[in-house]
Amino acid sequence: MEKKNVLGISFGRKLGNTEVMIKEALLECEKAGHTIRFLRADDLNIHICTGCISCVVGMITGRGKGCCPLKDDFHIIDEALMESDAVIIGSPVYEMTPTGNFKVVCDRIGPSHDISFRKTCYEEGLAAKKDKSELPDERSFKKRVGALVTVGGAMTENWLSFSLPTMYAFTMSMGIDVIDAYKYYGAMAYEHVLGNIPVMERMKKLGQHIAEALSAEDEESRTRWRGDKQGVCPVCHNELLEVTHRGTEVECPVCGISGNLSIENREILVSFPKEQIARSRLYYAGKLEHSTEIKTCAAGPGQIPDLKEQKERYRNVGERK
Repeated sequence: MEKKNVLGISFGRKLGNTEVMIKEALLECEKAGHTIRFLRADDLNIHICTGCISCVVGMITGRGKGCCPLKDDFHIIDEALMESDAVIIGSPVYEMTPTGNFKVVCDRIGPSHDISFRKTCYEEGLAAKKDKSELPDERSFKKRVGALVTVGGAMTENWLSFSLPTMYAFTMSMGIDVIDAYKYYGAMAYEHVLGNIPVMERMKKLGQHIAEALSAEDEESRTRWRGDKQGVCPVCHNELLEVTHRGTEVECPVCGISGNLSIENREILVSFPKEQIARSRLYYAGKLEHSTEIKTCAAGPGQIPDLKEQKERYRNVGERK
């Protein structure tokens, strides 16, 4: 068996529930013969994304390779991700969603690591005879699998309803295939997750699922969903739906695909056409659709000749001196 690299990233407290759950899963991966690494995200100094879009503009114009101009500890997460073959991401839920720091890291990964931008830039660079050192990291295109874990103290599950869907913001851009996800709620009923044996056993199973996926011989087996519930969406397996107010059409807010809602025997069913499933933003085709949209529709500088002067009207509005 080929040894692979499994990365765990926790956005929780040191040796808190989230960290221990991730490490339990990592231990199962190590037991299966893989190399494991763990990062505690809150120990790193990672700045918020400023929205300068230099990462995307550089790749679109062929003058960059997706790097961020901010100088901080993000490179630690970046290199760990590039080395990895699988990732296990976990975050506490303090207020309905994963932590603020989780979103900060997702924003930094976002467009800069989008494989559709990176792959196009890489291929165009090779065609132009550029040295590979000037192009996006080849490891960006490695097939990876992942698992997501959220932890909330609330006794009621719906207090975590946005948690797992939001977690896909981490894996989406890089095209990491999520093969398992677990939502632990009611954590405050226990002093620590170590006192909740069923949950710890589930984490062992999650680690085993990652190991199984890494040893799979074909793509279908590698990306097979191994979570507890199939969910309403056939791609992300989440239960969240958005009503579009176009007849009986609904959308999966994670995948961005639409389906038709019906009720049979008092049970809600959603049918997603194959063409919609194929364009999920969790798949390369969906990301390519988005990057092409950006390239062809984004307005360049100079569209508003006196933009700088117009902005001046708003410079100090509402600001206290």
